[in-house]
Amino acid sequence: GRFLGVMPAYSAVDDALTTKLVTFYEHKKDSSVPSHQATVLMFDPRNGSLQALLDGSVITAKRTAAVSAIATKLLMPASAEVLCILGAGVQAYSHYDIFTELFTFKEVRIWNRTKERAVKFANSVNGPVQVCSSAQEAVTGADVIITVTMATTPILFGEWVKPGAHINAVGASRPDWRELDDELMKNSVLFVDSREAALTESGDVILSGAEIFAELGEVLKGTKPALPEKTTVFKSLGMAVEDTVAAKFVYDSWSAGK
Repeated sequence: GRFLGVMPAYSAVDDALTTKLVTFYEHKKDSSVPSHQATVLMFDPRNGSLQALLDGSVITAKRTAAVSAIATKLLMPASAEVLCILGAGVQAYSHYDIFTELFTFKEVRIWNRTKERAVKFANSVNGPVQVCSSAQEAVTGADVIITVTMATTPILFGEWVKPGAHINAVGASRPDWRELDDELMKNSVLFVDSREAALTESGDVILSGAEIFAELGEVLKGTKPALPEKTTVFKSLGMAVEDTVAAKFVYDSWSAGK
């Protein structure tokens, strides 16, 4: 699969207008080039002039992990001790960084389809990480699970998941791709970033027929409860406005320091 995504957004609150261009290539071999590459174009909302070009890959990695962290803060079980990451690409690193900064896990585990990349990950991050030889081993007993893989068929199965665990499902961004199986999708409370996007873009949501309980924004506003005592899935597809807010933050910091 080879895709070009165009994600325009305007934030009135931030008075920011941006468009993210992202290329998304499924690499058959473990390529040194990341699967997702992105650029953010920032326009002056007053006259439409191009103001800046920003590295969209860094923004995408950080904003995605930040949103997962917000979902986790709201939805994870009270005494979460074990973090599990499935996948060892760019998103695994950004999620690891923010999750170990914000939360205190006693144990972090990683699994990747190619074990060498999981070993490399464990050797290059700051804290101790246990490399697991199977996804099942990594997931068993985990309180918080992050799936950041290029899988097109399920790699995470409901029967492995500890009741009450919280899952951040970040991969499988196509309507025919999956990371989670039907059992997990049907037996957990499902939260999404955007209902509309999830129902058109997420194979995990569409193909399982799982019912969306709430958008993350509804929980933040207090119109829907978080239910941390239940097994919860946050299906993250990303929203253009997240890139807009992040790009504006970066641009303003840069302008202030000039």
